[in-house]
Amino acid sequence: MVDKYSNFAELAANETAEVDYRIRAENRGTPVVIIAPHGGRIEPGTLEIAATIAGDALSFYAFEALRASGKRGSLHITSTRFDEPQALALVGAAQKAIAIHGRADNGDPVTVGVGGRDTALRDAIVAALTAAGFDAVPVTHGGLAGRDAANICNRGATGAGAQLELPRTLRIQLSTKPMRLAAFCNAVRSAAVAGEASLV
Repeated sequence: MVDKYSNFAELAANETAEVDYRIRAENRGTPVVIIAPHGGRIEPGTLEIAATIAGDALSFYAFEALRASGKRGSLHITSTRFDEPQALALVGAAQKAIAIHGRADNGDPVTVGVGGRDTALRDAIVAALTAAGFDAVPVTHGGLAGRDAANICNRGATGAGAQLELPRTLRIQLSTKPMRLAAFCNAVRSAAVAGEASLV
C-alpha cells in the first residue's frame, strides 16, 4: 500500500478528526502498551483485537480510519513513519509496545507472523499462541519483520517491541467467534504480562 501522507502532520492538515479518523488512547501506566496504528477501515479487526488484548489492564492506543472503504488507503501511514503525537507519547512512556496489524491472506489464511526487535517477547508470543491452538511463526526478515528502530512498535524506552501480522481470514474468524477471540487475546496478553514482570 502506497501512503498518501508521509507523516501524521500532513494527514491532519488534510483530513478531519472524528469524521475521517479517530484517535483512541488509554494510558494505564503499564510497561507494555498494545497498539493498532492501522485500525478501523485500514486493517479491519485490528483495533478490536488490540482493545481486547489490552482489556482494562494494559495501556492501549489505536488510530481508527472512519472513511468509506474505497478511500481507506489514503489514511495509512507506514509503521516506520507513524508519528501521531499521542501514539509517540504513549509508546515512549512505556517500556515496549505490541502492535497488531492485518495482512492479506497471500495463500496462508491462518498463520500469524510475529516480528519486532524484542526477540524474547516475539518468541514468547509465538509460544503462547501455539499453545492456544493458533498457527504462529517468528518473522525475522522482510517487510513484515518489524526490525526497523523507527517502527512504532520499537519506540518504547527499551527500543524493542513486537508486532503481529494477522491474515484477513483469521481476523474475520476472530470477529465472528468470541471464544476463539478470547483464546487469541488471552494468549498474547499472557506473554505481554509475563514480559511486564521482567520490567518491574
